[in-house]
Amino acid sequence: MRWFVCLLAALLSLFGCTRIDPPEKLGELVVGVREAPALFQQEPPGSAAGSDEPTTTGFDYDLVEAFAATLGLKVRYVKAAHPQALLQMLREGKIHFAASLPVTDGAATDGSTEGLRLSPPVRTAKPVLVRHADALGPDSVAELSGRTVEVIAGTPQAASLAALPEQRRPTLLERSDIDEIVLLERVATRNAPLAATDSASFRVAANFFPDLTLADELPGEVKFAWAFAAKVDQGFFERARSFIDHVSRDGTLARITDRHFGHIQRVDSAIIAELLEKRVSLLPRFRRTFVAAQEVTGIDWRLLAALAWQESKWDPLATSPTGVRGMMMLTEDTADRLRVGNRLDPNESIHAGARYLSDLIEQLPPAVPEPDRTWLALAAYNLGMGHLNGARHFATGLKRDPNSWYEMKQVLPLLARPEYYARLKSGRARGGEAVILVENVRTYFDVLSRFEPALKFTLTPPFKRQ
Repeated sequence: MRWFVCLLAALLSLFGCTRIDPPEKLGELVVGVREAPALFQQEPPGSAAGSDEPTTTGFDYDLVEAFAATLGLKVRYVKAAHPQALLQMLREGKIHFAASLPVTDGAATDGSTEGLRLSPPVRTAKPVLVRHADALGPDSVAELSGRTVEVIAGTPQAASLAALPEQRRPTLLERSDIDEIVLLERVATRNAPLAATDSASFRVAANFFPDLTLADELPGEVKFAWAFAAKVDQGFFERARSFIDHVSRDGTLARITDRHFGHIQRVDSAIIAELLEKRVSLLPRFRRTFVAAQEVTGIDWRLLAALAWQESKWDPLATSPTGVRGMMMLTEDTADRLRVGNRLDPNESIHAGARYLSDLIEQLPPAVPEPDRTWLALAAYNLGMGHLNGARHFATGLKRDPNSWYEMKQVLPLLARPEYYARLKSGRARGGEAVILVENVRTYFDVLSRFEPALKFTLTPPFKRQ
């Protein structure tokens, strides 16, 4: 009899009949995610200053962590390769819910759908068809007959293509072994003729692979929702749905969306192509200096390199009509304060620019969180801390959060309007240009982070120099 009980237990485990305990009983929230840029990414231990743990970022991470905080629980993330794997884990009871599961237009947001319960959408996108910019078509969905399109298995765009009339339907190659960014990389490198994806993934990938172009939009809309098993505890499901309703109303969801997607459509593809070429031909000359500057300041060397690209395109002799010079485009006053002997010396310029940015980060109040703290310091790098503090003061009067980059990038352009700059001792400023600088640097940092390795920090905050 004992052997029968053991065999039964083994079979139950094999076929996934053992379900995870509820979050409160388990003592943690277990969430299924898909690892992809802007959604959920982990850097190796030591890639953040003062941390020996992996550094995790992304839209799904920020939103799930905010929900977990309302439950008073920590989160354990389980990564899946594709949407079908997320569904499999959910139906086997291995996770409490799946984050950002793509669903079709017809999926209900408040009831059971194919054995699931879905939250309200946390974001939306359009299904799109993508090709290489130099390819000879197609230029519309109507031209897909006889062509092959690669698509991630189980996505709304796969369903959209499969639902096309037979005379227009392409041959579908559904992939379950790669993510959307790798899928689009295959098109950029001409290893796949066409790909169907969502518009957000396309915009992210276009910054890594500027040879991609949008061929056409597919019918329908892609909605991303949190997915729960149909038999989920009603109270837990309602707490999740109420949380999403709340963050949608109070602006939290908009701020998280902007943090990860708000900057990805600003840079011309030709500039990205130039950055990728110079990353190979020019950056190696200066990489060691950027890394050395990271060792001194604790600022990721790829962010410093992204700032230098924005300022000078890594030209040590760059000079602007206003008199700022060098790779990090320092003013004469800033260079004197940092004891720079020669602004055109790339080593001096990089180290001085890094120290200046570090100083600006440290000058901001402790209440300013990351990554907003870094983005605001970058704005001050362009404007000066006086103008940034003036804008932060205006933000308070306008009932906007002066500690939030999402809020401040709406306020900074006001510094060019007389009714605002007349109240500043420092006078008028091109706040809109500072916003563009920060958003561009964010994009360049994303690109460099994909192709260049993170290096371990050796300092703990606050960053101290010898």
